[in-house]
Amino acid sequence: MVDNRDDNFDFREVKDEELNNNDTKDTNDSLSGASDNSETEKKETDNNNDKPEFEDVCFVCRRPESKAGKMFHLPNNICICEDCMHKTMETVTQFDYQNLLNNPNLMNELNKNMGTFPNVSFFNLGDIPGDFNMGGIPNSQRIKKKSEAKSKPVIDIRNIPAPHKIKAKLDEFVIGQDKAKKVMSVAVYNHYKRVATDTMDEIEIEKSNILLLGPTGSGKTYLVKTLAKLLDVPLAIADATSLTEAGYIGDDIESVVSKLLAASGNDVEKTEHGIIFIDEIDKIAKKKNTTARDVSGESVQQGMLKLLEGSNVEVPVGAGSKNAMVPLATVNTRNILFICGGAFPDLEDIITQRLNKQTSIGFDADLKDKYADDPNILSNVTVEDLKKFGMIPEFLGRLPIICTLQALTKEMLIKILKEPKNAILKQYQKLLALDEVDLRFDDSALEAIAEKALEKETGARALRAIIEDFMLDIMYEIPKDDNIGRVTITREYIEGKSSPLIEIRGEGIHPQIPVFNKEQATLV
Repeated sequence: MVDNRDDNFDFREVKDEELNNNDTKDTNDSLSGASDNSETEKKETDNNNDKPEFEDVCFVCRRPESKAGKMFHLPNNICICEDCMHKTMETVTQFDYQNLLNNPNLMNELNKNMGTFPNVSFFNLGDIPGDFNMGGIPNSQRIKKKSEAKSKPVIDIRNIPAPHKIKAKLDEFVIGQDKAKKVMSVAVYNHYKRVATDTMDEIEIEKSNILLLGPTGSGKTYLVKTLAKLLDVPLAIADATSLTEAGYIGDDIESVVSKLLAASGNDVEKTEHGIIFIDEIDKIAKKKNTTARDVSGESVQQGMLKLLEGSNVEVPVGAGSKNAMVPLATVNTRNILFICGGAFPDLEDIITQRLNKQTSIGFDADLKDKYADDPNILSNVTVEDLKKFGMIPEFLGRLPIICTLQALTKEMLIKILKEPKNAILKQYQKLLALDEVDLRFDDSALEAIAEKALEKETGARALRAIIEDFMLDIMYEIPKDDNIGRVTITREYIEGKSSPLIEIRGEGIHPQIPVFNKEQATLV
């Protein structure tokens, strides 16, 4: 029998300690391997997070990556699409550069001019910090990439507040206009229910855009701003006076969607669920008694039809015109809520003329001047009145909800001064509270301010102008004297007949949080 065992082989007895050491070593190796794998996964995750948030934009044609396709990345963070790269290569191959380089006269001229240039320095555009990290194209002109993973919907039907809750929130910021707040609360609630469900038993719910009518300073813009804050959706406010027909000087009609795209951070998904408020919509009415082309009136109304109805629109990113060298994004306006507002200054005469035609003859007949001084004459508006004003029927048909705002009365102006969360008087009281001074207004002073505002006929905007006027001297003089503890504004001071009541800081007077003086203020 042959012994195949090696003489150098160690046949010592293996102890338990050595087995434990070996097991510990294997465990450490496995743990180190697992940690290496986790570090690798972490690096991969970091690499995924390091992916650019915005799409690449071709440096030549300014098309985004979603439209141009794959990009060629060149030094200095410059990207070029395949089409532009092929066209460039075709153009380059048409010239015989070899013969040009072999020309001795040309080479001599180039060598002469290769010296240093005095007072001239060069720098790399790619090293500029900030948004210019894509070959000079700022992030404001680039579109955000769509997330590949399934993200939760932008609008969740369970998070949409009910109409009565929306109106309750609006009551905290907007005084009066109860009917307008009800109409807007129901319209917005139904619109975002339609967006969240997308369809319901194969019954497609049409969009309900809103047309706001009301005198200047009645709260049209402020109502929309407050509504957008409550719903936490992107809001764009555009002015219809700057819109013109395509090809003429002015902003293109698609620029209103471009402003919404900028407000949502160039995120197309958020843009398609936002709100666009177009102010001064009455300025694009048809021009009467003119033979010139109406490029800022009826033509703008016709161009806005596709936006209001809902369609795919090519929108310039970061610019107000398609003619600029900026990329274009495709936005679907089907789920964008459009709210148009205007004062319609001459509409009262059209409504009054229509109502006076309905007068009859006899003892119970209405007088012809019955509606002459009616401040809420706009509440009687009809579609026929708007057509006579100059709005085309196709445009009005895409704004099914017509809501009128009431003219502000004296009582409403007084409430606007002191009741909202961000009331004007509360703002000035907070400013003086920083100087440890208590500012108070008696009731007669508030009435005097409201009466002056009614005389200006500019609505709530007149309140700040009046308060700025009489508060100027107070804001200037109070920081001079640290002993002033309280200032009371009276009606006589508003009318310019006397000075405000000033109380010197004493043992019984301490700085306190400003509150309204419900009773008539008296001099202590």
